Amino acid sequence: MPRLAANLSMMFNEVPFLDRFDAAAKAGFTAVEFLFPYEWPAAELKRRLDANGLRQVLFNMPPGDWAAGERGLASLPGRQAEFRANVGRALDYAAALDCELVHCMAGIPPAGTPPVTAAALFAANVAWAAEQALAAGVKLALEPINHRDMPGYHLNTMQQGADVIAAIGADRVGLQFDLYHCQTTEGDITKRMEKLMPVIAHMQLADVPDRHEPGTGEIGWDYVLRRIDALGYQGWIGCEYRPAGDTVAGLAWRTRFGV
Repeated sequence: MPRLAANLSMMFNEVPFLDRFDAAAKAGFTAVEFLFPYEWPAAELKRRLDANGLRQVLFNMPPGDWAAGERGLASLPGRQAEFRANVGRALDYAAALDCELVHCMAGIPPAGTPPVTAAALFAANVAWAAEQALAAGVKLALEPINHRDMPGYHLNTMQQGADVIAAIGADRVGLQFDLYHCQTTEGDITKRMEKLMPVIAHMQLADVPDRHEPGTGEIGWDYVLRRIDALGYQGWIGCEYRPAGDTVAGLAWRTRFGV
């Protein structure tokens, strides 16, 4: 049976962020993920985790200037020093939160950046970050993101991510296989899972097209969830969806699909 983690950036938005840890635990979750922890002291986040018996399984490295549209720095020319500083910041939070997986966001290269330049920068930055993370007992995750939601994002397909992992090493970098992004960009979810399962370190789910909870869109969740089990996936699956209504009421999908 898949192990589900609540995404506190998207779920339980009925209450302030720090109260979502308690809400997630009361809803039956034993693990959480979120986008960015940096607005809050790590010690306070750890206190919330411990008070609710929750495990932190994933968060993102700093994305750059989010308000200005930046979505990561790893493929952006001239930002290597800032990227490296952000690696250190993320690893400090990972240590404080006992989190063993951190998502390294590829970013949206500026217009006119040659694809080969973005790809070279991305690979070099991920390789450097992976060495730092390995020494800290942390693994990096790479997540391909669809171009409908995030136009121009450098890492767009699952195979792109797998190719970078093959070059750097699956012992230090893993694939963040988001079912929503995969279906939106490429489809053929279960066949891609079968091929890439050896390098998948984390999974996330949401239905397509509106990114709500499973059962609200086009994905055949009965089959997909059975295949995840049959393929022997042992990691966490983050519920990175926007509830169509009340978060707790929407969790009825877990009973419907047997998770």
